[in-house]
Amino acid sequence: MKINPVEDLGYGVYCIDARYISHGVACCYLMVEGGEVAIIETGTAHTADGIADALAYLKLPSEALRYIIPTHVHLDHAGGAGVLMQRYPEAQLVIHPRGARHMINPTQLIVSSKAVYGEEKFAQLYGEIIPVLEERVLVVEDGEKLNLGGRVLEFRHTPGHAEHHFCIWDAQSQGWFTGDTFGISYREMVMGDDRFIIPTTSPVQFDPDKLLGSIDLMMSRQPQRMYLTHYSVVDKPEKLSLLLCAQIEDYRQIALSLKNEPEREQKIVRELRGMTLARIKAIQPDAKLQALDKVLALDFQLNAQGIDVWLSRQ
Repeated sequence: MKINPVEDLGYGVYCIDARYISHGVACCYLMVEGGEVAIIETGTAHTADGIADALAYLKLPSEALRYIIPTHVHLDHAGGAGVLMQRYPEAQLVIHPRGARHMINPTQLIVSSKAVYGEEKFAQLYGEIIPVLEERVLVVEDGEKLNLGGRVLEFRHTPGHAEHHFCIWDAQSQGWFTGDTFGISYREMVMGDDRFIIPTTSPVQFDPDKLLGSIDLMMSRQPQRMYLTHYSVVDKPEKLSLLLCAQIEDYRQIALSLKNEPEREQKIVRELRGMTLARIKAIQPDAKLQALDKVLALDFQLNAQGIDVWLSRQ
């Protein structure tokens, strides 16, 4: 049986798996309104075929694609932008003012990522990173709005995970497209009627105060849902926001308690891991902690790196 290339979330919003690392790690969103289409998050170069499959499945012509919108320029969110812009010549790339130069000239993104992953792993994860022509880049300031077939999308700058991050408010669905600002909640973190969520504080621009402020900004709209990049839509955002904010404060305290320790980063990893698994067990005593520990292993490492960088800036 052929699996549908999209998951219909209602309100003209569809979830597409980004084919990043493994199924369920990252997604992008296809929004359809008034015969026009926006793609929110690009995934990597490997995601482009999934987007093409989704458009074909929904019988949407390629010329209907008006906007391609990464929330920020980290490569699991924006790495596929250049490929998509080549494939869809009518579209504009919508980006934060601080991120535009990295889309026009992605050399710095490529070099820094290859330094972390190496050439082979980089190619496996991200594929080819293609520059975007400057004349096709649309920079959006804080509070700016765009019209998609009569549907208004509002862009708010939301630093804390990254300085070049925005989130998108969609009044029609009463939801935010949150990128990494509203954390990570993989499908494995669904626990009965509850869903666990963790912050993402990966390098290099984590700032706890700014992140808490960005979450407050989003919650001030009293949203009904959050469209996470990692992974898919979550409901009950009030409860999840309290859980996120409590953990961000925990992260801060863990960091400060270890500020002068040798081998600080690995000690932060252990503390984050212990704190997170204890919180999960408190919410769902029957949770399979060993499996969740494996699912979150990379995030513990990346979050600790981001916290370590933040500490170094203090």
